[in-house]
Amino acid sequence: MLNNLKMYGALCMVLLPLLLSHNTEAAAVISIDFGSEWMKIGIVSPGVPMEIVLNKESKRKTPAVVAFRDDVRTFGEDAVTVGVRFPKNSYKYLLDLLGKPFDHPLVQAYKQRYPYYNIVATERGTPEFIHDENTRFTPEELVAQLLAKAKEFAEVSHGQQISECVITVPGYFNQVERRAMMEAASLAGLNVLQLINDYTAIAINYGIFRRKEINETAWHTLFFDMGAASTKAALVEYKTVKTKERGYVETIPQLQVLGVGFDRTLGGHEITLRLREHLIKAWEANGGGDVRSSPRAMEKLLREAERLKIVLSANTEHYAQIESLLDDKDFKHLVSRSELEEACADVWQRVAGVVRRAVSAAGGAGAGALLAAAGHEPARSINADEAATMGAVYRAASLATGYKVAPLNVRDAVVLPVQVVFNRSVDGNEKLIKRTLFGPMNPYPQKKVITFNKHTNDFSFNVNYAELDYIPSTELSYIGSLNLSQVVLSGVGAALSKHTGENVEHKGIKAHFNMDDSGILNLVNVEFVAEKTVTGDDEDKDSTLSKIGSTISKLFSSDSETPENQEKAEEKPEEAPQEAEKNETTKANETTAEKQNATETEKPKPKIVVLKEPVQADEQILNLQPLTTEQLKASKSKINELNTIDRKRTERETALNNLEAFVVDAQMKMDMEEYSECGKPEEIEEIRKLCGEVSEWLYDDGYEASTEKFEEKLALLKDKTNSIFYKHWEHRERPDAIAAIRNMLNNSQEFLKMAKNYTKEVNSEKDIFTDVEIEVLETKIVETETWLNKSIDEQEAAKKNEDIKLTVESIREKMKNLDREVKYLINKMKIWRPKKPVKKESDNKTETVVETDEKPAKPGNQEEPSEKVPETEQVEENVKDTDEETTETTPPPQLADGNDEHSEL
Repeated sequence: MLNNLKMYGALCMVLLPLLLSHNTEAAAVISIDFGSEWMKIGIVSPGVPMEIVLNKESKRKTPAVVAFRDDVRTFGEDAVTVGVRFPKNSYKYLLDLLGKPFDHPLVQAYKQRYPYYNIVATERGTPEFIHDENTRFTPEELVAQLLAKAKEFAEVSHGQQISECVITVPGYFNQVERRAMMEAASLAGLNVLQLINDYTAIAINYGIFRRKEINETAWHTLFFDMGAASTKAALVEYKTVKTKERGYVETIPQLQVLGVGFDRTLGGHEITLRLREHLIKAWEANGGGDVRSSPRAMEKLLREAERLKIVLSANTEHYAQIESLLDDKDFKHLVSRSELEEACADVWQRVAGVVRRAVSAAGGAGAGALLAAAGHEPARSINADEAATMGAVYRAASLATGYKVAPLNVRDAVVLPVQVVFNRSVDGNEKLIKRTLFGPMNPYPQKKVITFNKHTNDFSFNVNYAELDYIPSTELSYIGSLNLSQVVLSGVGAALSKHTGENVEHKGIKAHFNMDDSGILNLVNVEFVAEKTVTGDDEDKDSTLSKIGSTISKLFSSDSETPENQEKAEEKPEEAPQEAEKNETTKANETTAEKQNATETEKPKPKIVVLKEPVQADEQILNLQPLTTEQLKASKSKINELNTIDRKRTERETALNNLEAFVVDAQMKMDMEEYSECGKPEEIEEIRKLCGEVSEWLYDDGYEASTEKFEEKLALLKDKTNSIFYKHWEHRERPDAIAAIRNMLNNSQEFLKMAKNYTKEVNSEKDIFTDVEIEVLETKIVETETWLNKSIDEQEAAKKNEDIKLTVESIREKMKNLDREVKYLINKMKIWRPKKPVKKESDNKTETVVETDEKPAKPGNQEEPSEKVPETEQVEENVKDTDEETTETTPPPQLADGNDEHSEL
């Protein structure tokens, strides 16, 4: 039954075609699927398809756990290991603590589940872990460290700096929780392109592989996900829509979230906790003692319960076994699957409720989708672990600079509706007015405007959560405070007084809101809007005033709306910007038509000019306050200090490992004849003695030495052994180098024999080479061969521990010089052309002029020939014509190490 809780399957990994193109200078971007138990990282970089980042253990997911022990910070599996022995030093399940006050029900439940943590309230009223007397951590700081580690995994894996990311969050996250995740990412040094709801990321991953199936006929898919801490379901619609985002009308696929259901406390971890409670009762029934008072014993029981849960998903019964659970007593107890199901009887009923709420929230589309799905088994066609990660990294690529992905329009849905509340005087009495800003399942990102058309003086309004009837009462307490912010407007009367008169009509105070891609609500600006009717002489003046007013307004707002009827605007928010822009265009067209008619008649028709005046708006957060600049700096300083400690520790460990490895390697080599014969006996003995001293020092006092001391010892050892290792390398590489130069000499001699047949004395029609050129090459060959034979004799006469007489580098240099001479003649042969007689008539006489050959520039010490060098165009044009007349020679081999500059003939 547990296996059926996730309705996913295999994910196709053919992702490269989805990235249509990229800029080679584009920076890599990542996605982080940050869950309660695990975190997974996706990455896309230039030339590399979207893929999962592996951690240092080469695993595709990492436990979202950070631990501190003996001034050492660990993450993932290492942190889990620390947590078994020292539970209070290992911090986990941090996602549920983000953006919550200390008295939040989930924070109190966390304290009850893990009593070994010392959690107190901060000045902001948020929870804080007391690690020791000098160190405290907030949930945001701990999450930031995990996000930074995810960033590090990606940077190490792909060898480049990462700065931008998309992070998944649960769709039920409220405004405070989303801001808290953004703050944690900022502390981690990450620029968040978007916070994406986890089920939306899954829907993207599902849709990008079914683009061909998406058309104008809408079809629906229900995604169900039970994670470690919560359960979510989302009904998504896929269809094609027409858009003009790129400046022209095009039809692209779109996914839109229609309905969402969730249960914040229903997850796999809840089942584990209930199974742990079952084991505790079994232990206590056998008189085992007070296990609840021992953090280590409770952690052992939790790990065993997790293991047992997985085993029972495929078996009817299994033994729970723990060695030395408490007071050196072992624990062994048989647990059946029926006992587990009985302990979690109410859990299975809550699963169905999540699905029903998602379908119900979608309205008619949800009912139709449920009817169509009746009688069908759930599909398992995407990877349960990685679907959200891959969908989020696809989104990251579409938002980042330098990537062009196949378009997929994404429209998410508002889970927690928002309304605006304000007071208005009616018949001398204050009346509380409520207006919906974003209703349940409203799509976003979206901009909205609400108009206040009865206020003439300064006033304020509140932004709250509302219309939460569709959310179960058990979930309402987890939302926290329903009051989001209060906005105080000042300068209203002054703004209205600037635009008065018989021909001016006030359209009210307009507050512009934007819910961005991350689901975060922002107050963009507030402005007063009026319409003025102008004719004749007033036109130029009022047009100027209108332009000035519009310019000032645009400094605060990215969009502009034409005021609607006052009464209608007050009753409900204005429509989305698209509709407002349409009204603006219609108004502009009408104005243009009026101007045309004015030229045809003596009396111009009146025109409507829109006047806008900015209004000062001070927003005060009413729930959990965001971190101040000083608090952010303090948290970042704390994290940077930890990073510095980690870096120094890593440098020290690297220096220690390098020294240990070098000592072992040197000792082993000094006992090998091929190395020992390269040094004098006293040198070998000195190295052995030094290695022994360093080895003894390492395993005594030296193990706690500083990084600098390790590096100093290593430098001393290298100084003593370098000459021996160098001589050994020379003796090992020399045979291959000698073979290479002899092969080159043989090939050069063969080429010389051929070249002698293309001189003026031997072949007057093909006099490619001069006698001087032939002589220079022949001399170079003889000199090289003589030098090689002499050097070999000297080297063979010397002992292996004496100075090197014939170095590999000297052989390379000789080969380079010889190659240059041969290459010059080969190039000359390529561009050579036969002499063409030219008849020239002068004074009734015919004079024959013979064109000379053209030659390339001379290298090295060769004399400059008298012939002219041809122009480049002629060389390139005629190379092909001489191919049949060019004799090819076998090129000499290059040196085995590939570091020489020799070019093949």
